[in-house]
Amino acid sequence: MIRIGTRDSQLAVWQATLVQTLLREINLPAELVYIKSEGDIDTVTPLYELGVQGIFTRSLDAALLSGRIDIAVHSLKDIPTRPADGIGIVAVLKRHSVRDILVYNGEEAVIKKLLGYEDGRWLPGNMPAGQPFTVATGSVRRMAQWKHRYPGHSFENLRGNVNTRLKKLAESGWNGAIFAAAGLERIGVRPAHSLELDWMLPAPAQGAIGITCRKIDTASAAHCAPLNDEATAQCTSAERAFLRTLMGGCSTPIGALATCRQGQLHFTGNICSPDGRWSASVEKSGPPGDCSGIGVAAAHELLKNAQVRAITGIATNGKEN
Repeated sequence: MIRIGTRDSQLAVWQATLVQTLLREINLPAELVYIKSEGDIDTVTPLYELGVQGIFTRSLDAALLSGRIDIAVHSLKDIPTRPADGIGIVAVLKRHSVRDILVYNGEEAVIKKLLGYEDGRWLPGNMPAGQPFTVATGSVRRMAQWKHRYPGHSFENLRGNVNTRLKKLAESGWNGAIFAAAGLERIGVRPAHSLELDWMLPAPAQGAIGITCRKIDTASAAHCAPLNDEATAQCTSAERAFLRTLMGGCSTPIGALATCRQGQLHFTGNICSPDGRWSASVEKSGPPGDCSGIGVAAAHELLKNAQVRAITGIATNGKEN
């Protein structure tokens, strides 16, 4: 029996149950073990103020290392780019939607007009300050990219699991809140009153599910190997390499997205100043087999810019100041 560690939120359980089902399909019995994470206990403090990576994974890492569970299932974007000692990623499932969405309060026509959304598309460029507009999010990446496009808007911190955040939004006077589309769609709670933010670059590895286990547990790694989707693994590897090279975490506004098309991996990454006033982007392409190298090269290209080095605290030699 394979013991699958998971957080106890509805989304986390959905993801772990998917892995359980996939393992059972290849005749490997599995059971779920529920573990509370630090990020689930403190749902008030903004993630960037907590100042730690792995806040959603450390409790499961401890359970792995103690032998309480055999594998752990996470949203891949929650796994630090340098996992805990003794822990490794052994499979990445086929990716779901990568996009962020705005779930809004108010009349659809009014919201679209305020945001510059016409005929099923977003108007190009940054929008001038207009009527007051309040957006809720706990992500500095989402906040910075939104501020870059809408400099006159205000923000509210929003933490908690998907259902909690939707409830807070419904009971608030906010104009909207930003969510990952994958999280809402997986558990069937994406509201009709939502807009896909195709201009917003997602978090590295957003929409992907990762499986971890102890590095010495070769049996569990072998059991999970058939669940790995190579294209998703390559794309998210490039995105995570980009993030790792920029030493990014919850407090750095970094976005990245890689796709595989016609035998090539196409990568786009960006970084914003936290106030949204400044943004830099980079694009790279290359063979999927060099996925990590593409992400690293893209990061180093951005690091040629003094403002990027100032935001990340990385000197021109690639080391921290």
